Amino acid sequence: MAQSGTDRDKQAEEYSQRSFPVLKEILSIPNDAFYPEAIEKNIQWCEVAFQKQEFQTTHISTKTAPLLLAERKHPRAGKTVLVYLQIDGQPVDSTRWFQQSPYIPVLKRPSGNGKWEELPWERIAEYEDDWRVFARSASDAKGPVAMFLSALEAIRDEDHSPNFNLKVIMDFEEELGSPNLPEAVEQNKELLSADMLVIFDGPRHISNKPTLTFGARGIATATLTTYGPVVSQHSGHFGNYAPNPALRLAKILASMKDDEGRVTLEGFYDGISISPETEAVLRAVPDDENGIKERLQIVNSDKVGSYYQEAIQYPSLNIRGMQSGWIDEKVRTIVPAWARAEIDVRLVLESDPERLLKLIGDHIRSMGYYVIDREPSREERLSHEKIATYTTEISYQSFRTDFDSDVGLWLQRALFKTFGEKPVMIRMSGGSIPISPFVNTLGIPAVTVPTVNRDNNQHSPNENLRLGNYREGIQTMIAILKEPL
Repeated sequence: MAQSGTDRDKQAEEYSQRSFPVLKEILSIPNDAFYPEAIEKNIQWCEVAFQKQEFQTTHISTKTAPLLLAERKHPRAGKTVLVYLQIDGQPVDSTRWFQQSPYIPVLKRPSGNGKWEELPWERIAEYEDDWRVFARSASDAKGPVAMFLSALEAIRDEDHSPNFNLKVIMDFEEELGSPNLPEAVEQNKELLSADMLVIFDGPRHISNKPTLTFGARGIATATLTTYGPVVSQHSGHFGNYAPNPALRLAKILASMKDDEGRVTLEGFYDGISISPETEAVLRAVPDDENGIKERLQIVNSDKVGSYYQEAIQYPSLNIRGMQSGWIDEKVRTIVPAWARAEIDVRLVLESDPERLLKLIGDHIRSMGYYVIDREPSREERLSHEKIATYTTEISYQSFRTDFDSDVGLWLQRALFKTFGEKPVMIRMSGGSIPISPFVNTLGIPAVTVPTVNRDNNQHSPNENLRLGNYREGIQTMIAILKEPL
């Protein structure tokens, strides 16, 4: 007998309450991928958690942290669904968190004017939808892991057996760009074989309505360093004499974009066109452009696209960090020895990452720089007026799946039955997830089911998970697991 909407709501509420200890436990395990000993504890925790749900687990070795595969077969299965979960998190600066530790989950409720009141954890039993759990990876992406485990427990308790096999692949290096994932997928194609891929990751549409995302941009990164004196020098003695590498770096970076944010490197946007059909899909997303700008506290957006959804259909060139000398209480009067910028390039299907990274390198050379991929030698410093070190890395490419693919139609049915309305359908998210190795190597379509709140501060201090989203995330995943395929 099919559940009513009220029954589904009650079930999601019950399993939210039952899973809060699991959420707290998983968030209490540090998961910075730069620390292998911390990642090992996460691997152990996940293995035990999925074994409790009657999954068989396998470690897939890589050059660094292994991937963890959990598999559960069902007697009536005709197809196999592969689920992707991310376990690791971004590094933390504890001094910028408004709590004892990013790895000690804290319950808070809004107190007005963007402020939050901390509550005893025990009060989570009486939570309201807008209350939050603050911790690293609360949203990105251990929260969805706890949701999925709760949904598995719910269908097990009612003795429901899906008509598809389940494989779950857990990635412990996503925040490092999943450097070993492509090779691991290539070497384990049979082990990972499936008919489709579902990714439980990312925030819902800004409206917070149920959302399906049918693609994501890929990512490549670059590091650019310019040089001044071999050692930082007194700015009184050598200002006006020794070239300043920070100024040189700033000029290079500024020359790559026009005043409206468009990349000026010829050919950077080649191959991309928005057809009338695609335009209709993009315009159907219920974005509030003024609301987005208000939330970001900006007056105007860059003019790569004329609106948000259009903008993220193009590759981007972003300066994600800069460093030279010292600032704040450590500032000193010097001409710095070097200046460095970290760059990320978000990729779309139509763009060749090697070509885009080459365009950047060629542009630097066109400005008179001797470009190398290492520290310059003494001889090189004395032979070349302007030197730049430029190194690059391609993490993974973009992917896109058709709305009317088998996985797309299946997920749309599940969400419509549960929430009574068609989900927000997004052609491609602006962010990146390491899915193209699965799509390209296994030859399967992939769709992301985002569940967390948009304003979650992921990758930043005070990351959080809205508890109304946590409950609806469990409800979403139960619906998917129970929808016939």
